[in-house]
Amino acid sequence: MVIEISQALLPVNEPPRGDHLTPREIVAELDKYIIGQADAKRSVAIALRNRWRRQQIPEGLRDEIAPKNIIMIGPTGVGKTEIARRLAKLAQSPFLKIEATKFTEVGYVGRDVESMIRDLMELAVNMVKAEAREQVKAKAEEVVEERLLDILLPGASKPIAEVAEPNRTGVDPTREKMRQLLRQGRLDERFIDLEVSQRNIPIVEIFSNAGIEEMDINFKEMFGNIFPSRTKQRKVKISEARDILMQEEAQRLIDMDRVVNEARRKVEQSGIIFLDEIDKIVGRDHARGPDVSREGVQRDLLPIVEGSTVTTKHGMVRTDHILFIASGAFHTSKPADLIPEMQGRFPIRVELQSLGVEEFKRILTEPQNALIKQYRALMATEGIELDFDPDAIKEIAVLATQVNERTENIGARRLHTVMEKLLEDISFHAPEWQQGTITITADYVRERLSDLVGDQDLSRYIL
Repeated sequence: MVIEISQALLPVNEPPRGDHLTPREIVAELDKYIIGQADAKRSVAIALRNRWRRQQIPEGLRDEIAPKNIIMIGPTGVGKTEIARRLAKLAQSPFLKIEATKFTEVGYVGRDVESMIRDLMELAVNMVKAEAREQVKAKAEEVVEERLLDILLPGASKPIAEVAEPNRTGVDPTREKMRQLLRQGRLDERFIDLEVSQRNIPIVEIFSNAGIEEMDINFKEMFGNIFPSRTKQRKVKISEARDILMQEEAQRLIDMDRVVNEARRKVEQSGIIFLDEIDKIVGRDHARGPDVSREGVQRDLLPIVEGSTVTTKHGMVRTDHILFIASGAFHTSKPADLIPEMQGRFPIRVELQSLGVEEFKRILTEPQNALIKQYRALMATEGIELDFDPDAIKEIAVLATQVNERTENIGARRLHTVMEKLLEDISFHAPEWQQGTITITADYVRERLSDLVGDQDLSRYIL
């Protein structure tokens, strides 16, 4: 039987998997990982559902419906980034998180604002490429198996494209026996000589503020076409050779034009960009100096958010329907301090609440990735079962809240530092102890942490 090396077929108009969920179902999914912040969850759930609704509208009106961008207002560590990240994962959308302070207007040191669209497109290409690689995996495995058999049995080698059928008459029994050993993994440790293709591409360094982003040249592809491909013989184990050959065959079977087209569609129709620290580019007055640069960044961002076409190495990408979710603490400013045009492009504004004792208790125990579940899993690898009394969990939440109130309020991130300090001795000595159960009580929590919490100077440096 001859393997037909056809191109991977990718879905063309299939919406992201999470788009079909109702807003209530989206919120329920977010509740598995994020405690509280019901208003923010409702807003992003509606925004995601609106994407599905837009796809059901006739094409003439569809392009006129702009995404309802969101500004999340709240202190650090309350779940702003996590909400956006989980939303993108739920929808299987290309997602990019970037700090607004990385961008500056022309003449200042920083990144070009269009670079975030290029980065998002690159992420989407890698995402779709991984999906395509899974689609051609079975076919690639067949080809790789034949190539390995040709190397192991050079005297009975056959064309790579020809795959033997076990039930066909005239099949070489030696080759079939070797095939079974190969499939069973009994030859994985054997060394073979493998011809590996390589290109001698010179290293090029470009020193420029934003030059490489503006040029949009894929130097690797350009030089790859100029310099001839060479092969190098390597002695590798069969297990390693299988991985090398799988990469080569998968790359050969994947239609990169379809990958790029699908990636562009995903970016333009379902991409999500999370602009963190947007309050840092708000100028409170129109004086000279830093505020001028901040307002300049807003004006540079405005065309991207409004909808424009950005040139990338994978082609032109439209930003009209990318969803932008911005966030900031807005301690010394407010969303109304943004330039009017930018305000109009973020019609939905939601305030996230600070976290207290009750929220911390729930964060420690309820989410699927709760901290206590994580530490239990870590200690289980040493044969130790961690058990937390309810009073101990409450005490951890109380102490974390106190530290946030007395020092800088970093929200739920404080729980990470408190838990790490609490379990430091156990983590250090766990490999030396006998397997068993360790119960964390409220007294143990106070013994380990009360002095640190009470001393504000120590709290600032340790917790």
